[in-house]
Amino acid sequence: MEQWLWPSGGAWLLVAARALLQLLRADLRLGRPLLAALALLAALDWLCQRLLPPLAALALLAAAGWIALSCLARPPRLPVATRTVLITGCDSGFGKEAAKKLDAMGFTVLATVLDLESPGALELRACCSPHLKLLQMDLTKPADISRALEFTKAHTSSTGLWGLVNNAGLNELVADAELSPVATFRTCMEVNFFGTLQLTKGLLPLLRRSRGRIVTLGSPAGPVHSVNCWERSKQLLLANLPQELLQAYGEDYIEHIYKQFLHSLSLAVPDLSPVVDAIVDALLATQPQHRYYPGRGVGLMYFIHHYLPQSLRRRFLQAFFISPCVPRALRPGKPGSTPAQDEARESDPKPGPSPTVSQ
Repeated sequence: MEQWLWPSGGAWLLVAARALLQLLRADLRLGRPLLAALALLAALDWLCQRLLPPLAALALLAAAGWIALSCLARPPRLPVATRTVLITGCDSGFGKEAAKKLDAMGFTVLATVLDLESPGALELRACCSPHLKLLQMDLTKPADISRALEFTKAHTSSTGLWGLVNNAGLNELVADAELSPVATFRTCMEVNFFGTLQLTKGLLPLLRRSRGRIVTLGSPAGPVHSVNCWERSKQLLLANLPQELLQAYGEDYIEHIYKQFLHSLSLAVPDLSPVVDAIVDALLATQPQHRYYPGRGVGLMYFIHHYLPQSLRRRFLQAFFISPCVPRALRPGKPGSTPAQDEARESDPKPGPSPTVSQ
């Protein structure tokens, strides 16, 4: 009678891993994720030896190994060849790093900056190839956008335009809507929506002709100023706020919001490569994703925001990001409040959203 012998010490795992590595070796991301996957497969091997019949265990482990290593494999990518990409907002941050990365890969990069003499623009001139072209553009100025469209058409007449990376963005909001000037909202919308829309519409014929791609960056808060800029914005807000509003909210309330912003900055990761890698993949993957969530834990945050009930979302935000603070006029014991209102606030100190009435 024939007897099945299970390879001791997970020897079969090494054979299977070597075979899969041979098959996928050109596409695997080498590093900790691969080592972690192999460690998990080894643990699964140990469990299967003790809990399952040999054939069932072998089938389960082979499937798990194939799925794990396939997930770690880089998706097939298109060749760079002579592709041209326009990137907005290359003075700093993701735009500047993406321009450097794509230039090093062989793209012809058209990089827009607010100031051709800014430190970021000077850095791109110094470290990138002659294929990278700098163009001054302010998305709040239609004349700048029109000039950028003509510039792009002139520089892509022979190669075509393969990609548009809408990276430029702005967030100047320091405090609540009632405390922020309407002009601040208009400026943000001009940059983040209307200017981006006008540029994208103008480039669609070129992108359609080359069957190219549009990559638009976004975040829950949008790109933000440096700490010094936010400090100036806060001081400007306090200096120009009507006395009635300052009395209703309290200077300590505005200071609390500012400190929360500084705390969120301390949680930021200085490594920009996950976002830059996502941009590259979106431009070159044969089957790009509709949405990318680069960065550790970002996908989980979006899942919580979109799919969990509002009460759980609020608890999550308050536990990790937002420390609640009530404006001075709404605190218990303030003029105009009744004992019943004070009691209700004390029983629920965390302010919730204003109710919405449907008709």
